[in-house]
Amino acid sequence: MSLTGVVNSSSGFSPTFAAELRERSDEDLEKLFTLRPDLITPIPADMSSLATRACSAPSLLRALETLNQWQFQVLEVCAALRDPFTIKEVITLSDKASQEVILHLRSLALIYSDGAGFRLPRAVRDLLGNEPAGLGPESATKIDLKLLDKAPAGAKAVLEKLTWGPPRGQVGDIRKKGTPINWLLDNNLLIPIDTSTVALAREVGIYLRGNKVHRELLPTQPKITGVATKDVDTQRAALASISNTLRWVAELLNFWSEESPSARQSGGLGVRDLKKAADHLGVEESCAAFIAEIAYLSGLINLEADGQIIPTTLFDLWQNKEPEAQWSELVSLWKVTSRVAGLVGRSESRNLTALSSELDRSNASLIRNLTLNLLLNNPGISASQESVKAAVLWRYPHRRGISITSELVQWTLREAEWLGITGGGALSPYGESLLKDEENLGINGALPKPVEHILVQADNTAIAPGPLTIEVARMLSTFADIESRGGATVYRFSESSIRRGLDHGHSGEEIRAFLNKVSKSAIPQPLEYLIGDVAKKHGKLRVGYANTYIRCEDQSLIAAITSDKKLLHITFRQIAPEILICDSESGELMEELRGAGYFPAGENAKGSVINMPIVNRSKSRPKPPRVIGELSKPSSAILSVAIRTLRTGERAAEQRPVGQIPRTTANETMELLNEYLGKGVSLRIGYADTNGGVSLRIIDPLSISLGTLVARDHATNAITPFKIARITGVTTA
Repeated sequence: MSLTGVVNSSSGFSPTFAAELRERSDEDLEKLFTLRPDLITPIPADMSSLATRACSAPSLLRALETLNQWQFQVLEVCAALRDPFTIKEVITLSDKASQEVILHLRSLALIYSDGAGFRLPRAVRDLLGNEPAGLGPESATKIDLKLLDKAPAGAKAVLEKLTWGPPRGQVGDIRKKGTPINWLLDNNLLIPIDTSTVALAREVGIYLRGNKVHRELLPTQPKITGVATKDVDTQRAALASISNTLRWVAELLNFWSEESPSARQSGGLGVRDLKKAADHLGVEESCAAFIAEIAYLSGLINLEADGQIIPTTLFDLWQNKEPEAQWSELVSLWKVTSRVAGLVGRSESRNLTALSSELDRSNASLIRNLTLNLLLNNPGISASQESVKAAVLWRYPHRRGISITSELVQWTLREAEWLGITGGGALSPYGESLLKDEENLGINGALPKPVEHILVQADNTAIAPGPLTIEVARMLSTFADIESRGGATVYRFSESSIRRGLDHGHSGEEIRAFLNKVSKSAIPQPLEYLIGDVAKKHGKLRVGYANTYIRCEDQSLIAAITSDKKLLHITFRQIAPEILICDSESGELMEELRGAGYFPAGENAKGSVINMPIVNRSKSRPKPPRVIGELSKPSSAILSVAIRTLRTGERAAEQRPVGQIPRTTANETMELLNEYLGKGVSLRIGYADTNGGVSLRIIDPLSISLGTLVARDHATNAITPFKIARITGVTTA
């Protein structure tokens, strides 16, 4: 469709926005609803309601956020002109390429045609502000622009400062005679705002800018620059990242099943617990926060009512899936989430923590997908961060939160590398397949198969030559600490790690038997001695879990504890030769004793040793965080229903009675409806729609059931249900 056709298609003069919407074809309305799906969510009653919704601030903000930098510049040019403005005027102040943009702006209903030209709805002008592109207000009087050539030197200096904005300036006193400001005011080149503020007239600003609105026009997107990469290097780096991410998730959640952190009182993961998680994974805190977030999104962890953060049973199901399915689940949720893990730990956002409810940003998903699409359209290069930022800011020039937009691009690139969507900065084949919604990503065949064996070394370490099976990894993690990660994982055995295995209920013999079973090398004697020595000491000292006490049959050990300098900050009281009591919590005391080199075990009221659970799982249903998603494009069936509803509503509006809206109490309403039910008598009712608007309807009541009145609507001549709660009043017609 040509622009000329748009302007001349109107039959007669259509000065109002609603009138122009009525004249649009079904094809035009379909395009409008495809570009702005919020306009039919829910479907409005008629075109007047549609015009009202299209001019509401939330809807206009969504529409403006779809404009790129060039489209936004053309809209600012339109805002700088008086209504009605012509295509020729817009081209004069911008460029020939603006013709197609004007057509797009009309399709979005950000401008509308009136038969002679185009207009901006008042709400659009209000949203863009009174100073579009840094231009001042329009002058109420005629201006002789030739006077600018005769302006004194001081006046020209003032004009230069105001030309490119801001157009307002502070002066001493505008009433002072003989000054450059006074000369400019006398010749209407400046507009007085108050006694000390002046503004450059819009016409003067455009003239001084060389009959242009913008200093630089940006009709094309900045190019993505970067370093060319080899496919094999990209694939290798991406596979390593994918393997790391899946391992990090499993390790973190297994760690939290053993040592469950507690959420802060204000919500979210505490700083200390985040640091412990990062140390356990061997990554930075920002990466640990990201891993916790994607696990939270997938429902693999849950925040319990008592504040504990515990893995859910979905984690067990997730671990039994193929690596490709595991990865796809995590990445798909990351793509659409409104949560921004990058905010955690940012210097100006110290109060924001992982898993808290304050990480939502409404534009996060939009920026993330814009960034990924740029990578998809520029394969084979490791794109520079600055060029990607520039391209995203061109595609999303909306001024709301411009700094967070730039940071979001940076965080998206970082997280895409962690996830393996990119490898060495370039889009990986797995990331490309995922973005193109392909079924087979090729990850299962590319990753090494899990192994069931380890190699125990003489220095109390064990090497896993590849990813371990779930059973071996889970068992090994209870009594060995990961020392280094990579293609092969190195585990280290120590007193504390063996003690942890014993706390989980494994005996020294069970640990030795397991290592003999899974190790392809013989168990060295030093490790045998370490396991036996720790097992012998473990449980000799008992800590009670009720108003903490310490019980030990070895009185020399009791004496050693009371005189230990490392434990002087704990106030012990000896109530028997073999029993100490103190005010500390039992869990805290256990940690203090272990830190001082002792090997305590917990016991219950009957004196039996309490073993830590091997698998700690949430007993409540997982509650993943909400996602502020983007509205999806409506299907052709929904578009067809929306247009049919609007056309029907318009016909009904023409037949709708005019008069005062009836107002009756709830009891009076029910009495009148029951009195005339099924008698063929017409009633006038006030009826509120879903948006709160009340209309006058003439009906013939037929029946009442479950809070709904079924009646014949005179406007549509159809049997229509009316919610009684929405009826404002009833009178006889």
